[in-house]
Amino acid sequence: MWIVAIAWMFVAVLMAIAEATSPIGTVLGAFFTLLLYGIFPVSIVMYILLTPQRRRARLAAVQREAEQAARSAQPAQAVTPAVAEPPSAGPQPDAGGLPTGDPITPERKEP
Repeated sequence: MWIVAIAWMFVAVLMAIAEATSPIGTVLGAFFTLLLYGIFPVSIVMYILLTPQRRRARLAAVQREAEQAARSAQPAQAVTPAVAEPPSAGPQPDAGGLPTGDPITPERKEP
């Protein structure tokens, strides 16, 4: 992948040099030749081809941050809690503080 990009840029630079040194060519034409035949196409193609690598790097960074957060949270949990629950208590319902999914209250008073 990189060898193709390097070869393409080499050809584009040679085209720009030929444009600049030609008797009917101009430096401005050489600049646009380099820009439109070399830099823009190679940058677009490399951006597309390197997308999976960027995605893997981003996911690895998120995973490292999650592992660091888990490691930093473990010592804080290992300290004796202020209020100790009995071991048989189990999880409390709605301990997350989030509203229930049902719009109707599950317990109703009898008339």
